[in-house]
Amino acid sequence: MQAYPSLKPLSSWVMDLLQRINFLQGWISDGIPAVFWISGFFFPQAFLTGTMQNFARRSVLSIDTVGFDFQVMKESVEELKERPDMGCYIHGLFLEGARWDGQAGQLIESRPKELYTEMAVIWMVPVPNRKPPPSGVYVCPIYKTLTRAGTLSTTGHSTNYVIAVELPTDRTQRHWIKRGVALICALDY
Repeated sequence: MQAYPSLKPLSSWVMDLLQRINFLQGWISDGIPAVFWISGFFFPQAFLTGTMQNFARRSVLSIDTVGFDFQVMKESVEELKERPDMGCYIHGLFLEGARWDGQAGQLIESRPKELYTEMAVIWMVPVPNRKPPPSGVYVCPIYKTLTRAGTLSTTGHSTNYVIAVELPTDRTQRHWIKRGVALICALDY
C-alpha cells in the first residue's frame, strides 16, 4: 500500500485521510480556498513551486530569480476570506520547541510541558531577486512528520523536508537551533 508519510496510529490516520478528502472536496465544490491547509497535500513542495510559477508567469520573470518572503498573519483562518493578490496563505503547521506570540509577532519560549503549539497563518509572498534579512529571524525548517529524516531526494534534502521559513525573533539562530525548533505538518496523534 502506498500513502502519504504519517506516524499516526490507524484510527488517527483514517481521520486525517477524511480531513484531507474534505479539504480537496471543498476546493472542488467551493473553488480555490483563501487559506490552504499545507498539511493536507501529499507533496507540499509541488504546491509551493506552483505558487512561485504562477507569480513568475504573471510577472514575466524566470522562476530561478523568485524566492519566498514570509509574513505571519495576525488574522485566523476564519477571518481570512480573500486570497492574497500574490502568493498564498498556509495553515495547519505545528511549532515544536517554541511557540508563536501573536501579540509580539515573534517566536518565544514554549510553556512548561508544552511540546507542540499551533502555528499562525503564514503568507508565502513570492519576491523577485530576494535577499535574506541579515538578522532578526530564525530560519525554521518545515517537516512533513516529526521524524526529521528521510531518504535524500535529487535536491539533496530529506524527503521529509518541505521548505524553511523565516520567523521573526529577538533571539539568535543558535538559540532556536539548540532547542530543535521546527514546524511540523502532521503530529503523531
